[in-house]
Amino acid sequence: MRCRIIMSMLTGATLLASALIGAGAAQAAVVAPPPTGAPAEFGADWHDPLTAAPAVTAPHTTSCRVTLAEAHFRDFTPYRGSYLPPDGCGDRWSKVVLRLDGKVKGRQFDRLGYLHVGGVEVLRTSTPEPSPEGVEWSVEKDVTRYSDTFRTAQDVEMLIGNVVDDTYTGVIDVKATLTFYEGGPAAAAAPDRVLTLADGPDGPTLTTPRNSERVVAEVYATGSGGGCEEYWYLAVPATAPYSCRAEGGPYREVQVEVDGRLAGIATPFPTVWTGGWSNPFLWYVIPGPRAFDVKPIEYDLTPFAGILNDGRPHRVEVSVVGVPQGQSGWSTPVNVLVWQDPGKAVVSGRLVTHEAGELTDSSVHTPGTEHRVDTRAAHRLTVSGYLDTSHGRVRTTVNRAVANTSAHRWSDGETVDGLDAGWTDDESVTVEGRGPARTTRTHRTYTMNGVTTLGADARLRTRLALGDLADVVTTRAGRRVAWSRLDDTYRGDAAYTVDVPRDQRHAVGTTSERYRLYGSDGCHDRRLTTVQGVLTEDRRGC
Repeated sequence: MRCRIIMSMLTGATLLASALIGAGAAQAAVVAPPPTGAPAEFGADWHDPLTAAPAVTAPHTTSCRVTLAEAHFRDFTPYRGSYLPPDGCGDRWSKVVLRLDGKVKGRQFDRLGYLHVGGVEVLRTSTPEPSPEGVEWSVEKDVTRYSDTFRTAQDVEMLIGNVVDDTYTGVIDVKATLTFYEGGPAAAAAPDRVLTLADGPDGPTLTTPRNSERVVAEVYATGSGGGCEEYWYLAVPATAPYSCRAEGGPYREVQVEVDGRLAGIATPFPTVWTGGWSNPFLWYVIPGPRAFDVKPIEYDLTPFAGILNDGRPHRVEVSVVGVPQGQSGWSTPVNVLVWQDPGKAVVSGRLVTHEAGELTDSSVHTPGTEHRVDTRAAHRLTVSGYLDTSHGRVRTTVNRAVANTSAHRWSDGETVDGLDAGWTDDESVTVEGRGPARTTRTHRTYTMNGVTTLGADARLRTRLALGDLADVVTTRAGRRVAWSRLDDTYRGDAAYTVDVPRDQRHAVGTTSERYRLYGSDGCHDRRLTTVQGVLTEDRRGC
């Protein structure tokens, strides 16, 4: 399996590993008979990609649309253009919605892309793998938080790196637009400034306005670019006999430092791209969670605002714990969102608490007919600082704790390869001094459970379940004032014959996604099911 299975194709790298637990001996690639109306196996065409996530809601106000980019990606040449603010919707908007429409046909790998406006990353995305007849898809994203960037003329850069040749024929056609809705309540909630890091002699730097009273960094962290960091969750210690090895094993943590001091920790989301887990038939219609809309990791840096507000550049660096020395494979672009104090030109303050716990990270390899690596890791950080604002002294305290457990099992030759993994990222942010104390607690859980088997008949089967869950509760003076609960679950089971022409794969597969989001702002519940690329269920609840 090590040299035979294509796991994901974001750069065309072949990597043969994938999957998860409870497998034991290799199992036959047998699936249930298709339901009435579904074909016996995949054909040359299938349903366009879609997800069960909710659409962006639009206010009932006057709107204006601007085209950001129209491009045909054949290689690694970026699209470059220009942006002008909309005419007719003012410069204070209740909502700004980004829409990406794409199409591709023929044969092509999955590809990773970005869209920058004025240097600010407003979208990180990936693409579906096409059918010979072609597929079309779209992505919508609320980008109101970047309103400061959109108020002035800006350069635009977009890239979905691609390779087109005699074999891989798919040219990726995309159009990106922004729709602006006239002002309303949300306009006041958007940051006053959106900043990017500057190049300094000792690394990237940040210079904030001197009256900053809230500072949030967002990092679009993705493991990609080919090689093992695209599948970092499957890495094993360097001494274990497996095709993806890293000195410390699979644990990854995205850290932010300010002037060399740890300022934020987070768990990266284990994104699976649309060629992932050795089996593109899992993803032709329903992508894995976040694959088309990569969400940035957010870090509340407000405790450091008293340091940042001195008017001088400060070194801000992002690193990924666990990546082998000198190895590439992670992209970590940074935006910084700043809210300013309208009543004061200079806001002073200081960092008063900085407690970084010891990072524990253990990966133990147990050899045998079935190899096994068990990983346990955890880390904790508490930071607190105050600012003397125009409305008094305000103290912000951020607590964050991350953890990972996983069990990775595989056979010699990796013909059976399984992973059972879970990650947690718990955060609380408490603001005291401007009215009653307000605390927002967020509990994030990511899960991955699956197994890939390759039988003697050259049939490869992958069964996989992915989970993206989050509970958020906001309290004021100890009383709950807002809450939400997210449960986005994907399940798939697909099989095909390897090392044969495309029309001889006899591929079958059933996939489903249920996306539930409910709380004080309402409810969304949608379930999708596909069989052999045909959409057999599209059910909405609530």
